[in-house]
Amino acid sequence: MVRSMWHRSLWSLVALCGVLLVASFHEHGVQTAPASAPRSSTTSAVAECADADLHADYRARDAGAGHRFGVVRLRNTSDYACVVRGWGGLSYVGGGDGTQVGAAADRDGDRARRVVLAPGERALSTVSETVASNYPRARCRPTHVDGFRVYVPDSTRSQFVAHPTTGCRNDSVHLLSHRPFRG
Repeated sequence: MVRSMWHRSLWSLVALCGVLLVASFHEHGVQTAPASAPRSSTTSAVAECADADLHADYRARDAGAGHRFGVVRLRNTSDYACVVRGWGGLSYVGGGDGTQVGAAADRDGDRARRVVLAPGERALSTVSETVASNYPRARCRPTHVDGFRVYVPDSTRSQFVAHPTTGCRNDSVHLLSHRPFRG
């Protein structure tokens, strides 16, 4: 009899925990996919933005103490909403032919948010550029840069964004860093 009461109490406690867990999901907006639903990299029906859905550009913002700051902007040019999440790729290019100049941008920050872009909306990635003249010429090996090569997150195709400046040919000199895209 004691054992039977203990089992009923245990099962009642398990059931109560399940009810509280479901109520918590409901209250905080967490949705679970049915077991038969395919899982994707996003948690909703909005598809990830492809390179063809987005147009990249750059806007300078500020400068000081041997650094320049700006944002790479990705504008949704499609006629449907799509999702951008995380960092893309960013590097200087030059030589008039898109040849990479120096090291690719370092990734700053550790929080990548999911950004849903309606048609016409933009996601922004903050960019920090160290001025090449901060380094000795022999180490930097300064060279003209035509602009940026920008990769949309999770894309293997790139876009050219004009941004004439001076970069370093030495791959061990890291002039660029950028943060994850945000809305």
